[in-house]
This record gives sequence, structure tokens and C-alpha cells, in this order.
Amino acid sequence: MTAPHDAQARRAIAPVICYPVETLPAPDMALLTAARADLVKTSETLIPARDAACFTVPAGHFFRITSVQGPQVGDLNLWNANDLNERFYSGKTRALHGTHITTGDRMWSSFPALRPMATITHDTLGWYGIDDFGGSVHDVIGTRCDPYTHNLLSGGQYHHCCHSNLTRALAAQLKLPLDQAETFVHDVLNVFMCTGFTRDTGQYFMKASPVRPGDYLEFFAEIDLLGCLSACPGGDCSAEHSSDAAACHPLLVETFAAKPGALDAWQPPASNSYDRSHGPG
Repeated sequence: MTAPHDAQARRAIAPVICYPVETLPAPDMALLTAARADLVKTSETLIPARDAACFTVPAGHFFRITSVQGPQVGDLNLWNANDLNERFYSGKTRALHGTHITTGDRMWSSFPALRPMATITHDTLGWYGIDDFGGSVHDVIGTRCDPYTHNLLSGGQYHHCCHSNLTRALAAQLKLPLDQAETFVHDVLNVFMCTGFTRDTGQYFMKASPVRPGDYLEFFAEIDLLGCLSACPGGDCSAEHSSDAAACHPLLVETFAAKPGALDAWQPPASNSYDRSHGPG
């Protein structure tokens, strides 16, 4: 199509932030920072390479995802441990905080609750920022590698992509058939993954993660959580995912409790107060 005479003027219109966050309920980072200075480890779960495992975190506790052997990204699902219909809402988290999240940002839950599930309290990759390609770490734009897209693009039946890993682990945790467990698996937080959009075509890209052994992403559980983490078959996602070619490594999930009294001023978030009437006639 031929561009109109005012094409440049149209392109030059300044953008408007869709969701100004000045009134968004903010975490008490001073309280959480003080509490995390004296934590007691309560459990750990090792996520095998090219597989997934579930873990639980009580409200008011912390959990940490750590690279332990080599560069590795992980795909994280979170649910309300008492109601799996309330799950992590990556799209709304992205709309509120941006394409990648870090310390002080929160993982928000699905409608109708729409409340913080977890708050990021420490990120050893916070230094990375946004690189010259437009890439950054810990994205809420990728959906997870899955066998359906793999089959569409490449053919074959690949079972160790993150979607299938999460499905198997959740089925085992809840003692559900695979087809029932799969309905609860949802879009992820791509922990440690370095991603962005190309500036010429707008395509989703990945590049080698900057994560190294000892790096971690730490969260505070705002509600009782059931988590499931897949150690992606793409390894550090420097070349491809959904394959057996990449070097892959386990990830460690640890949970921690604060010392008694450290979080007395904290209150778990209530569900969203919208009345759900939806404007009936």
C-alpha cells in the first residue's frame, strides 16, 4: 500500500502507557528486605535437567530459584495452593510491569482474584538491564516451549518440552490423569531466559542467558503457593529449545522462613474487590 501523505506524522504520535501504576498496591520492600536478611531454610527441590518438579511455599515464606551447575533457564508456573483455578497471569503481569520483571515487581494472579501471588525480593541478574538488541532477562512474553508448536514447525513427537514437563510433574503431584493436569498448565515466567523482540520484524527472540552457577531469583510468597518449574530443554537458550542437542543442567528451588516477628506488619493480599456484576441491563 502507498503510505498516506501524513504517514510520518501518524508514526510520530507519542505513546501513552496503558496502565499507569502510580496507584498500584506496592510491596513493602523495606520490610521484606529486612526479613530476608535472616532467613532459615525449610526445604529444597532439585529440578532435573530437561524435566520438571513441583514444590509448595506457605504464604509469608520466601523461595529461591538458583543455577547450580551451568547456564540454564527455567519455566515457572504458580497456582494458589488451595484453588488451582487461581493461577499466574503472565499477560496482566506484563501489562503492569513490562516484558521482563525483577526486584520489586510482582507476579499477579488470574481473574477474578487479580492479586499479587509472589513478589520478587532479590535478583542477582538485576545488573543486566536491557542490552543493545533489546534483550533482557526473566520474561513474561514467551509462553513456554510445547509439543504442539514443535509438531507444527518440525513434525515429530517431542515430550520433554516445558509444557509436557510441567504437565507430567503436576499430574504426579496432584495424582491426576495427564489430560486433566494439562488444563491447569499456563503461560510462564521464563526464569533466567534472555529474550526480546527484533526491531525490524517484531519477532520474539532468545539469546544465551547471562546466568551462571550461583545466580538466583528470589520471591516472597504472598499467598499459599503450589509451584512447578521446568528446566528447559534449551539449556541457556543460546541456539534452540525443544531438542536434545543443548547442554542442560538442573535448577534448585529452596524455601525459607523468616525469623518470628520479622513479618508481623505484613498482611496477605485480599482478592480483587470488583463486584463481578459486569453491568447487567
